[in-house]
Amino acid sequence: MLQTVTAIIVVRSGSTRVQRTLESLRAQTRRPDSVVVIETGSDGDVTPAVAAFAPTQHLATKEKLTFPTAVAAAVRALDAPVHSEQWVWLLAQDTAPEPEALENLLAVGEVSPSVAVTGPKIVEWDDRNRLRSFGVTMTRYGATVPLVDDELDQGQHDGTSDVLGVNEAGMLVRHEVFTEVGGLDPALPIVDGGLDFCVRVRLAGHRVVVAPGARVAVGGDGVVGPRLSQRTGAERVSNRQRRLAQLHRRLAYAPGAALVLHWLTLVPLGVARAIGRLIGKRPGAVGGELAAAFQIAFADSHLAAARRKVAHAKRAGWAVIAPLRLPPSELRRRRMLSREAALTAAHGEWRELDFFGSGGGWVLLGALAASVAINGRLLGASALGGGGLLPLNASVGHLWSSVGWGWRDVGIGFTGPSDPFQAVLALLGSLTFWQPSLSLVLLWFAAMPIAGIGAWLLAARFTRRAGIRAVFGLAWAFAPPLLAALAAGRPAAVLAHVLLPWLIFAAVTARRSWSAAGATALLGAGVAACAPSLLPALAIAWILWTATSGRSVFRALFVPLPAIALFLPLALYQLAAGHPVRIFADPGVPVPSGAAPTWQLLLGFPGGATDGWQGFAGALGWPAGVVTILLVIFVAPFLLLALVALFLRPSVRAAGALVGAFLGLATAVVCSQSALQITGSDPVGLWAGSGLSLYWLGLTGAALFTLAGLGRFSAVPSWAASIGALLAIVPLALAGLLGSAAVTANPASQLPAYVMAEAASQPRTATLVVTPVSRSTVTAGIVHGTGDTLDQQSTIASTDAALSASDDVLARLAVNLVSRSGYDASSDLERFGVGFVFLHTGTSPDLDERSFADRASTALDGNALLARVGTTATGTLWSTTKDIAPVAVPKNPGGWQQPLIVLMLVVVFGVFALLAIPIGNTAAPRRRARRPKGGTGGPAGATPAAEEASAEASDLPPADAEPEIGDDAELEPAYAAVGGRDEED
Repeated sequence: MLQTVTAIIVVRSGSTRVQRTLESLRAQTRRPDSVVVIETGSDGDVTPAVAAFAPTQHLATKEKLTFPTAVAAAVRALDAPVHSEQWVWLLAQDTAPEPEALENLLAVGEVSPSVAVTGPKIVEWDDRNRLRSFGVTMTRYGATVPLVDDELDQGQHDGTSDVLGVNEAGMLVRHEVFTEVGGLDPALPIVDGGLDFCVRVRLAGHRVVVAPGARVAVGGDGVVGPRLSQRTGAERVSNRQRRLAQLHRRLAYAPGAALVLHWLTLVPLGVARAIGRLIGKRPGAVGGELAAAFQIAFADSHLAAARRKVAHAKRAGWAVIAPLRLPPSELRRRRMLSREAALTAAHGEWRELDFFGSGGGWVLLGALAASVAINGRLLGASALGGGGLLPLNASVGHLWSSVGWGWRDVGIGFTGPSDPFQAVLALLGSLTFWQPSLSLVLLWFAAMPIAGIGAWLLAARFTRRAGIRAVFGLAWAFAPPLLAALAAGRPAAVLAHVLLPWLIFAAVTARRSWSAAGATALLGAGVAACAPSLLPALAIAWILWTATSGRSVFRALFVPLPAIALFLPLALYQLAAGHPVRIFADPGVPVPSGAAPTWQLLLGFPGGATDGWQGFAGALGWPAGVVTILLVIFVAPFLLLALVALFLRPSVRAAGALVGAFLGLATAVVCSQSALQITGSDPVGLWAGSGLSLYWLGLTGAALFTLAGLGRFSAVPSWAASIGALLAIVPLALAGLLGSAAVTANPASQLPAYVMAEAASQPRTATLVVTPVSRSTVTAGIVHGTGDTLDQQSTIASTDAALSASDDVLARLAVNLVSRSGYDASSDLERFGVGFVFLHTGTSPDLDERSFADRASTALDGNALLARVGTTATGTLWSTTKDIAPVAVPKNPGGWQQPLIVLMLVVVFGVFALLAIPIGNTAAPRRRARRPKGGTGGPAGATPAAEEASAEASDLPPADAEPEIGDDAELEPAYAAVGGRDEED
């Protein structure tokens, strides 16, 4: 019987590519016998190209039909009787066959009557030598795998014949078989429609082959197959479409006994796969995974019809398609090659860094040696004290339970949000969970080495010269803000300084890598939590960074989310109180510091540097004015190097470094003039050192670019700047040896041993601590348990200057106890649960304070409610003569806010932690290269090993690109539970 061919062309109204498709039909060496054009979304005007072509039939509808629906309508409109030699050729507006395409497709079908479907080579619209598809298969669990994907066509696949499936574009199918198996599934309008159709054809006992001599160019308009678009979000849409198609086919192919099991696992597996996408650095696919799971589980209206089509078409068992699936060994081989490529690329990056060969090891060793020398007096300590240092709570569980919203056990106590720094302390304390306070000791020794390595790695991003990397690393490790923070006992400022270069190191590649973007977000939240005063500078830097991110703006927009989640409870609390500016207060113990003059800030030194130099100069007998001259001479070369960066080799990087320096300096100046906290009755200014850390980072970065630009002439300026900077920090480095550092090892207990013993059995034991500060002034506070801890501190309490009603009562109680009066304090003592009164006199030599302390001691001895316990080196202790029950913490102090805040933090930080976990080389290449030539076909038409190996070395896909092979082995236990049948998809 004579073979006849009907070409069906699906066209969307307004198409610009249909002209070439129609012209290619005219140029066929074997023209179709009839042509049916179905125009969807028509506005009543016939497309000029279609009208000029004068097809056999022209169907038009205002509805925007999908390709399967449009093809079905066109097939129903055919008048010719159906017979075995009648073929239907499926085309679209952007599928232009080459002149011999139809002839070659028919020739393959003529060879064997069992051939029901033939598929062409799908090539690029603008490059006929570039193969986009040539048959598809699937894994054991139903994931679609293209046999050929974006290769140079050199005939390496011309020996391929039988395949599991072909794409709809250009497919030639026998009309009677098309009708027999039910046509294309309308539930698969974009992805896997051809594969699903060919699976049913195979089950009906027919063959599916490819014709190497037939080529069809596809433009990717989205009529047949996914749209080939570079617009933002196209990849996310494509991911969702692929997953929808796979899940629909899975339920359509599943036997009845396993259908319920598959349906029950849709949503849990969707959540699990979403987490996997985060780990795989593809957050854009998370929404698609979840949406596909819920849509297929609850809104797949085509499932019943699809299962009926499979049952109706099935004449042979599922075993007929088993040989055409991708073998597990080939799947493992491809994944192994992919992992090897990632590891090779990552190894190549580290080889380029050459950590030990280019000075990184020396920077680490030098910083570690200096740290041990500077902090040698702290060796063997289990806890630190002095300045802003206090021990951490002995329970790691308590550290974490304090994060969020709840009872803040500072002073009288109150319910409210924790400082963001509390989360940092909980994480830090967990590192030495057996003794959380030990983590602060380790921080003091590790701060300089970690800071130096972070700066060295950052420098390695911009230069390969070992000397410049070393200068940058050591300059940051010995930076004045870090040394000043270490001497003053400011753990939050130390952590902020240590984290800053790591933050910039991650941000440099965050535009190309989701892993780096996740790390940037977490590090940014950490820096903000440790130094809230840097929030405005960080916000401005983020805005500038986002504005210049181009197509990577999606990643940049998500970076602030962890910091926002961390600060949100505190910000809302302070905003409701009418004091939003208080969120910028320094976390931890308020430590008074003098306001440094602007010239000193310009040199990079916080408030304590000048005093250190004056004491140093005084010991040597130098005049006071010499200090200013020396500091300017020492630091001037470094400042000049930074400024020259703009003139020697102007660049965006140098400008960015100086902008960062300006933001840091502006922050430091504002902080030096601001006071948000109080201690006793004295205001406490913001620490300028955190702003100077950012300022110093910008200066050292600009100096790095200058030295890199000077080339071989950089030796002298480098040595001059390095020596000058090292000389400038001598007093700060020697602060511990000279006795001017506030930090001490294993500090004495805040309370007498008697109270500590009592608190061991009763943690809520309350001690009223009264401290004389002048001839007629005392400070008073309630201390619970063994004493204050660093994690108990709250900026809400330290920034609140107003006295509450309880504060008034406490002040009245303290004043009356230390003076002779007839005041009955029993009710007030019971109100606060006070079991001890401690008169803290310390070792102050002030005669007025000692005299007042003596009078206060006499008054306390004469109070019938108190009994003297004993005297220690720091004061005298009294206990109440009547047993007073401690005040218990309110039940459920966190209320509904605590679980909500914890859930928010867990979700946000969990997502970004999964993103930040590195998996090989997660940075996308800066340039896409052509795949190498050559290679021969492998099993099932797979990409040749030699070609894959060479391609992986030169053309690694971006980390967030769709993988070639679906990772769909998640249902293996479910398959095993129903007998491991091969037909389960």
